[in-house]
Amino acid sequence: MNSYFKSEEESNYWNWNGFKIFWSVKGKENTHPIILLHGFGASSQHWRYNSYYFAEKGYCVYSIDLIGFGNSAQPGLREIEKLDNGVWCNQVRDFIKQVIRPRNSNKIILIGNSLGSLVALTCAVYLKNEILSVIASPLPDPLVIRKNESKLNSIFEKFKNKLIKIFFRVFPLEIVLFLINKLGIIKIGLNSAYFKKDKVDKELINIVRKPVLRKTSARALRAMCVGMATRGDKLKASYLLEQLSLSKKIPFLLLWGEKDNFIPLFLGKKIAKFHRWVELKIIPNSGHCVHDEDPSLFNKISYEWIRDLKT
Repeated sequence: MNSYFKSEEESNYWNWNGFKIFWSVKGKENTHPIILLHGFGASSQHWRYNSYYFAEKGYCVYSIDLIGFGNSAQPGLREIEKLDNGVWCNQVRDFIKQVIRPRNSNKIILIGNSLGSLVALTCAVYLKNEILSVIASPLPDPLVIRKNESKLNSIFEKFKNKLIKIFFRVFPLEIVLFLINKLGIIKIGLNSAYFKKDKVDKELINIVRKPVLRKTSARALRAMCVGMATRGDKLKASYLLEQLSLSKKIPFLLLWGEKDNFIPLFLGKKIAKFHRWVELKIIPNSGHCVHDEDPSLFNKISYEWIRDLKT
């Protein structure tokens, strides 16, 4: 695999609540811990141009495959009931407690891409005593105005959630994933996500394609669809940002690709406008995966921002 630096790497499987979770660490002798959180459909390998860089800069860099993705277990509704950013936050919490804390007591820097950014934000709110700072690139979940709760709204929400669960139980995701693989839709999707088309190489396509080929991928996707579609307001970005605004104790950097087709830049500007404590940096001529499209710039901006926080 291509990388900027050669560094010692340790890869392991960790047993989390009976599920196998893949993780790796680079620069494990360094004292300042970073956890890299990948986006939807990706894995820890998506940080192929970043992890070595931060390890060379003196950080202990952990990459984990969120449950349902990469080489980690892909449980279905029967095994785990749902997969959402609350579940992935709990996974990060226990990873810190069981894997990182026995060797390192320093607070954690979280760096996320897309879905990983939402998980990082969730951790910043619910694991605030463990987190030093967050870099989100970009942050999904549209900002919405939260409505006053009423009995009628509550009944409608329960009815909607039940319909969603029924729909995804019968919807043939197995066939959908088969067609996605056979028709080359993964490459089409990556070309939509990336502004720089030359960055969509065979290695990247294999990173995304390999987990899809596993027999358990459809059941995990079903658990994600149900989980993300039925989660409560307390797991949505609007609420989480509001909660983080109350303390403003955790520095938060947004890195946004100017040409992001999946989550347009105006949403990043909207977040920075509503939450003045959030710092927004725009990466020109880059798409949804800035860390992989423009790794040199992403690494430099991220490192300098973290470094300046210390001073």
